[in-house]
Amino acid sequence: MVIYNARIKTMSEADIENGYVEFIDGKITTVGCGVPDAPLSENDIDAGGLTLCPGFIDAHSHLGVFENGLGFEGTDANEITDPSMPHLRAIDMINPRDFSFEEAAKAGVTCVVTGVGSANPMGGELLVMKTRGAKQIDKLIVKSPMALKFALGENPKTCYNDRDETPTTRMAVAAIIREQLYKAKRYLEQVEKHESAKDTESETDLPEYDIKNEALLPLLRGEINAHIHCHRADDIFTAIRLAKEFNFGYVIVHATEGGIITEELKEEGTSCIVGPIICERSKPELVNLRIDTAAKLHAAGVSIALCTDHPVTPIQYLTLTAGLAIKGGLPVEEALRAITINAAKICRIDDRVGSIEVGKDADFVLFEGRFYDFMKDPKLVVIDGKVVARDDF
Repeated sequence: MVIYNARIKTMSEADIENGYVEFIDGKITTVGCGVPDAPLSENDIDAGGLTLCPGFIDAHSHLGVFENGLGFEGTDANEITDPSMPHLRAIDMINPRDFSFEEAAKAGVTCVVTGVGSANPMGGELLVMKTRGAKQIDKLIVKSPMALKFALGENPKTCYNDRDETPTTRMAVAAIIREQLYKAKRYLEQVEKHESAKDTESETDLPEYDIKNEALLPLLRGEINAHIHCHRADDIFTAIRLAKEFNFGYVIVHATEGGIITEELKEEGTSCIVGPIICERSKPELVNLRIDTAAKLHAAGVSIALCTDHPVTPIQYLTLTAGLAIKGGLPVEEALRAITINAAKICRIDDRVGSIEVGKDADFVLFEGRFYDFMKDPKLVVIDGKVVARDDF
């Protein structure tokens, strides 16, 4: 299939004022100027001069986890029975038939990070998935696990204080994370010792299987990052301290007070997923919630993405979130990057999504005017080469 006569924002190279994209079996095969040499067919799509960009990416949500219209039965985000739960798998908690998937796709949000909440210091896995309709979550996966979810600050403190259990202080939250990481580090050393001496006279036994330590091995090996829930500046610095101590990659999620520590975050090389922006200041940690945080971080040279934290902000308002960040001073082009290629890079999925390049997934949004204009729906949404939403144009 070909989409032609489009203004293409590739998000990798310069914009193409009049170009086309060809895709086969869900992958982009050609991106070019003008029209393709091969004859066009009735199945190909004339974009009518509208703007084509990569599918939007929500870098942090709980899509399919906090379900629509349900209380306890449809809420599987937090297993609040043990503060250290790195082995919980997001793939086991998501309901792909939740109506919010359809709302996301129609709004052009083609790819999302989703998974556990922030009640536990170590909450479990996050994954990346597409939003096109499917009955089986396994068929939507882009990467699983994508990251491990840690949480600092008020959420774990409050959850366990209400249960009259540890942790009830920031010290204990950090200590629980540190203890589990030390155990996993020692576990990894035993595994590596076994593997290095395998089939030799000095071969050692594998350590007794431990599912929590096993879940942390990809993090300690550098295969995935930790996405760390932090609002306050002091919690952000605790996250950085832990990452340095155990030498793992990390991303700060929310970064509500990131705007007041921009130089420090730049110096540390920290990436931030900013949001939600459209929400109330519902707890003490959010007292400094502002719409200019993303702009300040970007101006300082910090790599940023934007998120809805669905259902805090419903996922179909990801572009409205970008619009508010623009109102707060973030350049328009950077706001688009924050929900496309920057989000993909921060989440380490830019080999698949985030830009219109040959070999990447055929995820597109065609829109008229400004991408963040909440009064207009996309004219066309394509996910994995399949049209999932189309308006007459």
